[in-house]
Amino acid sequence: MVKGVIERPAEFRAVAELLSCAERCPCALVIEGQAGVGKTTLWLEGVEAARERGFRVLSARAAQAETALAYATVADLLGDVDHEVIDGLPEVQRIAVDRVLLRADDAGPGTDQGVVAAAFTTALQRLIEDAPLLLALDDVQWLDPSSQAVVAFAARRLTGRVGLLLTERSEHEGEGAAGWLQLSTTDAAGRVHVGPLSLGGLHALVSARLGRTFPRPTMVRIAEISGGNPFYALELARAIEAGGSQSVLPATLAELMRQRIGRLEPETQVLLLAAASSAAPTLDLLARVTRNTPERTVELLDEAKTKGIITFEGDDVAFTHPLLARSVYTDASRRERRAMHRALAEEVDSPESRARHMAMAASSADATTLEALDEAAATAWTRGAPAAAAELLELAIGLGGDTPVRRIYAADQYLHAGDLPRAEKLLEGLTDRVARGVHRAMALNLLGAMRIHNNSFTQAVEMLEDALKNDGGDREVRVRTLLLLSYAQLNEGEFGKALQNVERAAAYAEDVGHNDLTAQVLAVRATIACMCGRGIDWPSVQRALVLQDPHSQAPIAFRPRANHALLLAWAGRLDEASQQMTVVRDRCVERGAETDLIFVAVFTALIEVWRGRYDEARRVATETVERAQQLGGEHMRVIAKVILSAVASYAGDEAQTREMAQRAIDLAHACGSPRLADWAAVSLGFLEVSMGRHEQAVQTLQPLIERFPFIPGTEIITVGYVPDAVEAMIALGRADDALQMIEALETNGRMVDRAWMLAIGARGRSMWLAAHGDVPAAVDMAQQALGHHEWLPMPFERARTLLLLGQLQRRQRQKDVARVTLTEALEVFESLGTPLWAKRARAELARLSTVSGGSLGLTASEQRVAELAATGMTTKDVAAALFISPKTVETNLSRIYRKLGIKTRAELGRVFGDGS
Repeated sequence: MVKGVIERPAEFRAVAELLSCAERCPCALVIEGQAGVGKTTLWLEGVEAARERGFRVLSARAAQAETALAYATVADLLGDVDHEVIDGLPEVQRIAVDRVLLRADDAGPGTDQGVVAAAFTTALQRLIEDAPLLLALDDVQWLDPSSQAVVAFAARRLTGRVGLLLTERSEHEGEGAAGWLQLSTTDAAGRVHVGPLSLGGLHALVSARLGRTFPRPTMVRIAEISGGNPFYALELARAIEAGGSQSVLPATLAELMRQRIGRLEPETQVLLLAAASSAAPTLDLLARVTRNTPERTVELLDEAKTKGIITFEGDDVAFTHPLLARSVYTDASRRERRAMHRALAEEVDSPESRARHMAMAASSADATTLEALDEAAATAWTRGAPAAAAELLELAIGLGGDTPVRRIYAADQYLHAGDLPRAEKLLEGLTDRVARGVHRAMALNLLGAMRIHNNSFTQAVEMLEDALKNDGGDREVRVRTLLLLSYAQLNEGEFGKALQNVERAAAYAEDVGHNDLTAQVLAVRATIACMCGRGIDWPSVQRALVLQDPHSQAPIAFRPRANHALLLAWAGRLDEASQQMTVVRDRCVERGAETDLIFVAVFTALIEVWRGRYDEARRVATETVERAQQLGGEHMRVIAKVILSAVASYAGDEAQTREMAQRAIDLAHACGSPRLADWAAVSLGFLEVSMGRHEQAVQTLQPLIERFPFIPGTEIITVGYVPDAVEAMIALGRADDALQMIEALETNGRMVDRAWMLAIGARGRSMWLAAHGDVPAAVDMAQQALGHHEWLPMPFERARTLLLLGQLQRRQRQKDVARVTLTEALEVFESLGTPLWAKRARAELARLSTVSGGSLGLTASEQRVAELAATGMTTKDVAAALFISPKTVETNLSRIYRKLGIKTRAELGRVFGDGS
């Protein structure tokens, strides 16, 4: 038996196992049970055991009165962190911590919940470097929303030797810790249930705590009434010890505590009510609120302290158990509670606490209270606590201050806090009653942004078009609406409308005079214009970079630096793009923007694939899958699986490519975003081409092929599937069907001077010429393609062109030249780790060694067909390799069989060898 723990060996064993695990890797344990059952006792023993084992312990005990105070628990935890650790944080994180601890002004970059979470995580991670860390939280059902979000973030991100020990009431409302607490590992948090004590356990507990024993019949009665609840049992024992009779013991714990507290002096009861109504009671605060001297306050509270109701620690006052505080508060009349909150509002320093007390004291709206709540909400927002800001505004709304502005502001705060359901409820209530006007437009903008976040672009477009009709001439609202609308239309495939609306946004933005908003519009306009085939407006991009607010909380897709990185990648400046995307990623990490990191990861992985850095792309993809699983949301999981599928296709992992792509497609359709499935189709199409399965490739890419004529530009981001579609169609004898794509790449490549378009267009033209029998012209065009590749750091695509050139050189019987070309292609494929393409290059090299058929009476064309067929290739494969139709292959084979006097391909293989 461990000191302080009565008959809890199994439960404490779970705590000990947590500490052992935390000495190696992240672990968590939630101790759950009913109020008063002994969770905190077990938790305290765990904290003490951790210290004895050399853990650094950060602990906090949440209180019910703190549930609405922003970062109350996080502030307690950070208050125990060394100043050197806090001072060593990045500036934006250090400022965030200072604001949480209420020791900073409004100067410096903006703070949001993500920055606070990142700062908290960074600080903890640095502590872990010196010793194992235990993060111990008691009564997490009362964590304020901001603290809960920060702790959840840290749990997902912390690595190394760290443990989380939490207690939680099993009967509380809302989501439990098991729902919001996830670790950086895949392991879920452990749970241990603390149940009632046995009769023997209660006897031992009462003996240890009260220093006396009771007769067995008395203990049986105590056990019956308390149901084995240790706290209830102790209160019953105290009642008997104070002179009560077991035959008249109260039947409920609430009644028992009411009797116990009711025996105190009335002045003492007023002080206890003040303590129960305050989030952080102190002797000084209680004295001021009750108009007592500090000495008189201590004197009045001494009896409550002696009876085990409260404790003092320095100036701080605390109830020995939360149930006692709850009993004091609920037993007071409504008039008494309001009067106490009114008195506290006059004495507390925090604007947030003062506003909340004023709200609790009010029965209806008054201008002073509403103004205080508005100011407190603004303060909470500055501190990076959007959930607290939203709740303060909802208090104002509930008191009768229900205005459109407050609803919109509150919904915006909930949106930033990640609570989309509550934001949507507020906004829908507004749009239902406001039929027209700028407030309707503002509400629809927020609703549209939420739809965009969930990839529901069609619904977003409908809402934003409605918003445009209701902006009332407000230029800023109009610009924001047009910006959102253009982005939604772009993702719907409405390129022309998207460009038109972002151009309108740019025209209005200059008049608004909001630099960061102008920067967003310029950046998005440059990106949309590029995707529409207009090239890249670099001057506008540079102006956007100058005007941007580096601490803007705008969506990542609207930020100039992120758009700059994308445009660099599409322009073929991949090394610069990678560097810029790293800067964007570092800022996201610094600010704790986890959702933004998904966006960054998608394009980072694409850039690394284009650069031929598949290991790095795979690392990013794996990290993205883990983050998507932690954050939840079907759309994020779709994106994560698409990235894995793309990387696997280049690595030649057929099973994983198909599995991840199919999961992405199924999820995309299930969550109502079928366009997300296009990305998976591109990976599957590439895999089929890599395996020489051209018919399957065309089937997979057919929806994209059909959409091609309606896409205004041919940037790599919009038509990255074209190289595979062109090769597959030509291989199937549909060379002329591929001509539109080839010509578009050639024309657009010259117009916007894009190396990727020129190289891929020239390669496609080379295939088309070869399919029409003009091999010399095809060779010349392939060599032109290689010239364009010199300006394009995409080694895989260059090797793919080398493979084509080697094939054409072999057809011209330039065996030595072809061998050099194909060897170079093979070396690149092998160095990149693309086995399917390395296999193709080796097969082409092998064909250079097949026997000559000239002496057998075969023509040059028959010779080539015979060599390939002898290797075991199918008719379609041979046709694809020689850029002729399958029917032509069959005709040649018939003549070859007749000339050689054979009837099967097996005999043909014996004549020419296996080509290996």
